[in-house]
Amino acid sequence: MKRFAVGYEFLCRIVMMVVVANVAFLVHTLLGLVVAGFFPSIAATYATFRTWLLDVDDRSWSISRTWRTFHQAWLEELGPANKFGWPQFLIWALLIWEYWFVQNNDLGTTGFAVSGALLLLNVLYGLFVFVSWGIHVNFAEKLTWVVKTSLSMVIARPLCSLMIALLFLIVVWAYYTWPGLMIAFGIAVPVFAAMMAIYSWGRLPGMDVHVLEPVLIDDMPKKTDADSRS
Repeated sequence: MKRFAVGYEFLCRIVMMVVVANVAFLVHTLLGLVVAGFFPSIAATYATFRTWLLDVDDRSWSISRTWRTFHQAWLEELGPANKFGWPQFLIWALLIWEYWFVQNNDLGTTGFAVSGALLLLNVLYGLFVFVSWGIHVNFAEKLTWVVKTSLSMVIARPLCSLMIALLFLIVVWAYYTWPGLMIAFGIAVPVFAAMMAIYSWGRLPGMDVHVLEPVLIDDMPKKTDADSRS
């Protein structure tokens, strides 16, 4: 019964953290006048969930701790995230437009092949986008390294890519079925799902401690006198 109660509280705290992250995303996006605040908010959302995932000893985050973590990450990402996000966005906008153009114009038999190729390219690029932000917040590396690593990871970690795609489809279905969820959780849930998939199946250095369940007080190691003196 105690384990059930702890598990229920743990789940409620996760929900609260995701809601706070979504509110922080909206506030900080507006704080940056959307144009300068959107991509740093995406990076900060990823960074917040990464920090939470790696905080194995204490994942019972308060509202203030979630907000502080998000705000600090947002400030740090004002420059790097915009340099990374805007080129990425423009490329994806071009790919989506090309797919729309092929779908809405009769190009004959060739059009079907081009349409299929563009659809596959858009899916792979979407996976790259989800993975790349996780890579970006996990490593202090140059953008070219992040891009190459993200592209290779999409191919080299097929289970991770599959789980990201499946979780995203589940989120889209849930948002479509219950629109109120989208208002409450917004972009935070897809990001949280992506980080969970990367954390569980990405096998990234620095994100290799796979403990997801809450820690009971009775299960924690006792502090000895020697530990206190050290």
